[in-house]
Amino acid sequence: MGARRANGYALGRSSRHLPTEEEVSAGGVVITPAAKGFDVAIIARYNRGGRLEWCLPKGHPEGNENFEEAAVREVEEETGIAGSILTDLGSIEYWFTVPTHRVHKTVHHFLLEAVGGELTIEKDPDREAVDVAWVNLDDLDRVLSFPNERRIVKLARQVIEDSL
Repeated sequence: MGARRANGYALGRSSRHLPTEEEVSAGGVVITPAAKGFDVAIIARYNRGGRLEWCLPKGHPEGNENFEEAAVREVEEETGIAGSILTDLGSIEYWFTVPTHRVHKTVHHFLLEAVGGELTIEKDPDREAVDVAWVNLDDLDRVLSFPNERRIVKLARQVIEDSL
């Protein structure tokens, strides 16, 4: 029998032999004016592997929701902040593997303006968010866990600068 990792999976096992599932989410960069530029509402959650990550709010569309409607709802559920979409920021794609399958995920991001609400995780029906915070747009590179989300924030910053 081959060598085993601590999690029980054989070393060298290829994930390309696992079935693939497609997932789609929508969310965004919700901004509010701050003493210096803009603050962005972000959430902390535990990933499927149990690691704490700071990320942009996002989630799966429900029913007949389009991506814009899903983004507005998910931002409010996960952060407590009601937002209004200003523009589309594009999509990111990534892959990850769970014990039974591979996941190909596409996330559609939007720039939103905060129009109401208060920071809270109490509206999150899935209880995925464990914390929420306003973080200055200029500090997000040091706080966000994922490079692809940092690229979305960079695009949001450029859109904001071009609009002012």
